[in-house]
Amino acid sequence: MNSEDPIGIIELGNVSLKCIIFKFNENNTEILSTAKATSEGLQNDTVTNLSKASNAIRLCISMAEKEAKISLKKIYVILEQPDFLCTTFSKYKKINGSKIYKDDIEFLLKEAKKQLILNDKTHSIIHIFNHNYIVDGKKFNVEPIGVYADSLTHEITFITIPQNNLKNIYQIFINCDIEVERLISRTFTLGVELLSNDELELGSAIVDLGSEKISFVIFKNLTPLHSKTFPIGINHIAKDVSKVCSLNLEDSKNIISKFDLSLQNNSNFFDENGYLKNIYFINSNFRKISESLITSVIKARADEIIEILKKQLVVPGFNISSRINLLLTGGGSNLSNIQKYFANFFGPNVKIAYKKSTKENESLEKNFTSCLGAIKIIKDGWETEAIPKNANENIENAGFFAKIFNISR
Repeated sequence: MNSEDPIGIIELGNVSLKCIIFKFNENNTEILSTAKATSEGLQNDTVTNLSKASNAIRLCISMAEKEAKISLKKIYVILEQPDFLCTTFSKYKKINGSKIYKDDIEFLLKEAKKQLILNDKTHSIIHIFNHNYIVDGKKFNVEPIGVYADSLTHEITFITIPQNNLKNIYQIFINCDIEVERLISRTFTLGVELLSNDELELGSAIVDLGSEKISFVIFKNLTPLHSKTFPIGINHIAKDVSKVCSLNLEDSKNIISKFDLSLQNNSNFFDENGYLKNIYFINSNFRKISESLITSVIKARADEIIEILKKQLVVPGFNISSRINLLLTGGGSNLSNIQKYFANFFGPNVKIAYKKSTKENESLEKNFTSCLGAIKIIKDGWETEAIPKNANENIENAGFFAKIFNISR
């Protein structure tokens, strides 16, 4: 595949599937088509019904192909499953006063990979990232090739997927007569698209607030050094309200979409006696539901989500008191005053994902954020990633680590 060939990307999701077809050369990236289709047969990007998932994916891809007037043979797949594992290894080698060569780094990477496979034979690797090099006790953020040293420690982060999940993903694309070129983590693509180089270097976190799942990732030194996805999302708050308050789920979702999480501007929901106004009983039978009940249910689940995320900050260099840069994205980031709510727990450096855009590309940036991040990864490679193969084999901008390792499982 050369850079002038059309390249396809599809993003899996609980609510919708998104497909984008593009091509690029040294000077320009051209979007040929985009498509969205209703997601079926998938739950948290895991296949639950092969037939339904295959039909939905086939429809989404064919819509994009029709607009672009091309037929894809291969496609990149963006996904994020709760079953993904993020594991970091530190491997050590004596250098004994000699120079460090690329073979030394490759040796440590292969040793880390062997250890990973030995520890868990049920998972397959989809990403390998360089985290740090430690030369004679000193940290290096770049490859220390040619440096004289007594010892070298290489810290490497792996992202893996259960092999059965992987087989099911491959099967639905086989059913669509298209080959999976590569899987790409959604949190990785979001970081590439939404964070600046400084934020990726110095340390930032992203919380992707989905309807049925929430993903969390920490970046530092251009590396997603820790990521985790939980099978709990914004819809779980609505489900709690629906169950406890005996409300129709759609009515509960309507309330959640407008409810102020800072608890300061919710008077419009309740009458003079403190009960939910009858205008919110669209699909439900009217009953007296107190402000305190609804508030306590919403707050309990929201606080649970916060506590889950706080536990993920137990990573070297990150903690609650460090007031990290935290970016909120996904559908849940549209909830009223969610930025202020998160800031109460994570400090003032909480932002909602926003990129300045023209009206011409505003819809593209809003609806295809992950795909745009994937385009950058496919086109340029990524400095700290060791990848099986890149669409453009003459990677100009990828770092040494991305160029020398041709490793997959």
